[in-house]
Order: sequence, then structure tokens, then C-alpha cells
Amino acid sequence: MQDVVSRGRRPAFIRKVRSGDVYPEAFTVCPGIHLSHSAETLCQQGLSDSLVKSWGPIFELWEGYAADQEIRFKGSSGGVMSALALYCLEKGNIAGVLHVAADEQKPHLNKTIFSETKESILSATGSRYSPASPCEHLKQIDNANAPCVFMGKPCDVAAVKNLTDIQTGWSKKIALSIACFCAGTPSTEGTLEMLAKMGVEDTATLLSLRYRGCGWPGKTRAEQKKGQNSENKFSELDYHESWGEILQKHRQWRCYICPDHTGEFADISVGDPWYRNVTESDSGRSLILIRTEKGRAVLQRAIADGYLIAEKRNEEVLSASQFNLEKARARLWGQLVALKICRVPYPNYSGFSLYHCWRHNLTFTEKVRSILGTVKRVFVKKLREKCKTSQ
Repeated sequence: MQDVVSRGRRPAFIRKVRSGDVYPEAFTVCPGIHLSHSAETLCQQGLSDSLVKSWGPIFELWEGYAADQEIRFKGSSGGVMSALALYCLEKGNIAGVLHVAADEQKPHLNKTIFSETKESILSATGSRYSPASPCEHLKQIDNANAPCVFMGKPCDVAAVKNLTDIQTGWSKKIALSIACFCAGTPSTEGTLEMLAKMGVEDTATLLSLRYRGCGWPGKTRAEQKKGQNSENKFSELDYHESWGEILQKHRQWRCYICPDHTGEFADISVGDPWYRNVTESDSGRSLILIRTEKGRAVLQRAIADGYLIAEKRNEEVLSASQFNLEKARARLWGQLVALKICRVPYPNYSGFSLYHCWRHNLTFTEKVRSILGTVKRVFVKKLREKCKTSQ
């Protein structure tokens, strides 16, 4: 995988490809091409009937945070993902955790790491609002001597789920999959624009970059090396400035037409409980969605063993917390209609109740905009043109 600054992570062939070569398994696994919920998955006994059409399979909804105060403080929203990973590492007889961390040499970029210690997990706390591709190192899970935990964005987890569907042996290699909620991944170009606003013109001077964490929601904080005899410089932006004003504008097109912003293919997915008013002095908390029986068992054990503090929440909390993501799902049917009319390639989705969401969760004006706005974007974003994958 390579980073295309204006677009995101893209695959690069490691050898010359002959004209007409096809790699069917790659296309079968890729969540950018297709995503599908089976009828069996959506009809499981115990699922929430009121949530499944808009949010996918959910058995239980919790709100909680890491019992370890350091993990809670450093995590973006209570450190739940890190606490779950640590529980599995220390109590679950796993080989390690495959996830994403900042690149130590180039902190504005990401790298995939395989954590086998608490210290390694702690080093990667906090959200990374920049391109990442943890699936490129699945070989480390494949070679491990015990099952592993996989953590990533909804699309990363969906790719692993697609892999287990076509290679059944992989289901035994994943002890637990954990997804974070995701509104879309900004390109590296977005991070560079954000850093410029923070006074960082040369990424070679950057020592560290945190997008969130160390408070809730936490500030974006860059540490910049100044000179041999000078103190390092720290620059900050609040969450609404970094994400709201800069980064979200740089999301790639595939993220705009994604049906899964909340990790529907994970065992457990985690996101912010924005239904409550949050100030910088608040300690982080997370919504925790239990999507499989495996996820439910792990959560219960993590709470019982003192790794997590959590309590159940009513189903209404999810929509109140993630109203924008619910709207994004609702717009998708109209967007796909527009892409089909304009003869622009689009992914194949099944099992997502897209028409139901479009019909029931949007106003008439929003329905019209979902179609006409997408037609406009086809021309503004030049979606009919093929993109080069290399820089």
C-alpha cells in the first residue's frame, strides 16, 4: 500500500502486471467494491429490531470507559478499544493486537503495528484522522501462534470479515474484531493543511501529532522541533477546528457513499456518545455496540475482570449520539441512484435496507438533495475519470 497525498492509501502492484490479469480474491475481499449482510445475520434471535435497518446487527448498547485512568485519559473517547485489546492480551490467551499507530519517523503518517505488550497498546491510543491500512499486515496474524485481535475502521474490519467468508480458516485466527465509528478518512493533504494552520510548514520538524485524546474530545496537538538550543514548540487546535473546518473536507469519495460508518461487521464497535454535552474538562466515555455473541462474551468478561466500567443504555441513545451518521446512511440510496443515472461506477451493497432508510429518515428536501447533489459531485469531482494510483 502507498499513500497518495491527495486521495488516501492505494494498492501498488509489486510486480509488473500483464494486460488482462485479474485477481478475483482481491476483488472479492475488497470492501470498496462490495459489502453484504446475510439474511441469517440480520435475523439472529436477540438482535434489536428497531436498530437493525439503520445501524446493522446490534444485540446490546452500552456506555463506558477504561478502568485504567491512563488509558481513559489518552484514549479519544474513554479508551474502550485499548482497554478491550489489553484485556484480550492479558486474559484472553491471544498472540497480539494488529492495529494502527502514528509513524514515529513521520508522525503525520500512520503505520500498522502488532502489539504484544501494554506499553505498545498505550503508545497507539487516540484517533488517527489520516489514511491507514491495517489489512496490509494481516500476514502477522496469519503467522501468529495463537488467535489475535484486529482493530480498525469499519471498512478494515469488513475486509477481514470478507476474508473469513472465503477462507474459513481465518475465522479461528481472529479472537476479536473491534471497529471505531468513522465518518470518513481524510487524505494526507487534509493533515498537511491542518498542520499549516498550526504553523507546521515542514513535516521534517514534526516530533509528534495527536488528533484527539488527552481529554474528551481532546485537542489536536503537534510538537515541533525548533532548534538545537531552543525548546520544542507545541501547537493546538480544538476538535471542531481540526475536524469540522479542515479534515472532513478532504474525505475520499468512497467514504461519502459508505453504508457502514459504525462497524457493522465487527464483534464490538465503539464511538462517541455525543448525545451528552461535552466540555474539555470531561473524562472520556464511549458508546459500545455489541454485534456478535463473541463480542458480548468478551465485554462481560472485561467488565467482570475490572478492565472496563460500563452500563447498558437505551436504544434511543445511538441515534441521539450519531445523528449525522444516521443521515449519511439515509442519503445513500439516492446517491447510488444518481451514480447509476450518470453511469459512474459504484459499490454493490446488499442487506442494508437503503431504500427504507432513504424513505423514512429523510425529509422531502433531503431526498432531492441526495440525488441532485450527487449528480453535481459527479462533475465537480470528475468521478467519470479514472484515477492514477501512483503519485
